[in-house]
Amino acid sequence: MKTKLLSVVAIAAAMASCAGRNGAANQDSTGVEGQQDAVAAVDLTGKWYLENIVVNDSDYVRPSEAVPGVEQYVIFSDSTYVFQTNCNTISGPCSIKGDSIRLEAGLMTEMACDNMATEDILRRVIPNIATIDVQNDSVVRLNGATPAECILLRKAAQN
Repeated sequence: MKTKLLSVVAIAAAMASCAGRNGAANQDSTGVEGQQDAVAAVDLTGKWYLENIVVNDSDYVRPSEAVPGVEQYVIFSDSTYVFQTNCNTISGPCSIKGDSIRLEAGLMTEMACDNMATEDILRRVIPNIATIDVQNDSVVRLNGATPAECILLRKAAQN
């Protein structure tokens, strides 16, 4: 009888501790159940066209105007990024947590082309990218160190 009682108490304690962990995971810092502190990560997976790359009011590139008729884009997948300009490719690892993003240094092809404005400005802006603003399902702004510094992206249509 005593062994049965100890077994029941042990099982109840184990169940209570599991329920406590699950309950705590669903509570915010104020203890309110059902709310969570974590911000959902932004999903950038896929192809995004480069609309505008800005350092400041007078230093920017609109890739479609710099090289008309050439698609210039970035593809995000499995914690990596690949920028494809009219001339070169810039790629590396990236991490996203909530609305924060980090584009780490990686590889770049080094072909010489007539117009290298897009990759020249990307090399300056990429290391400073820190946050993401989702403006709607198809427009995203990657923000840099200063308020003006950013990369504006437009989602490519899925095939």
